[in-house]
Amino acid sequence: MTITHYTSKDAKFFQYLDKEIFVGDVLDPSNSGHMSAGYYRNKKKGEKNEWIVTYDEVLVVTKGALTIRTADGAKTAKAGEIIFLTKGTALVYEAGEDDTEVVYVSYPHWMDAQQRSEHAHLLNSYHPVGGSAETA
Repeated sequence: MTITHYTSKDAKFFQYLDKEIFVGDVLDPSNSGHMSAGYYRNKKKGEKNEWIVTYDEVLVVTKGALTIRTADGAKTAKAGEIIFLTKGTALVYEAGEDDTEVVYVSYPHWMDAQQRSEHAHLLNSYHPVGGSAETA
């Protein structure tokens, strides 16, 4: 059995366009055979990014509040609450408060699933950042 400990300092962060929205994996195909896990940070209340999930995803809000908007309406989770998204959901992630942070877990690997989907073009909105989102 192996136990590995990660913090946000271990994440490989990507930034959404020129906004202060960051996604950083700590589990990816290099260290996990089945799933992804990492951090989503959105620094400004009301900032949004559109997406279509091509995997199942659990979002655990650790700071602030996160609103998920879909054609069916909106759901907001605050620190300590969880949102579950199923494969195929078209949505908008929106920070409900400044400095929102979320821990996500996806199955299978979110980036691999996205690259193999008809929605791969959505990845073009992200670019790698040096260091962590805390210093970006």
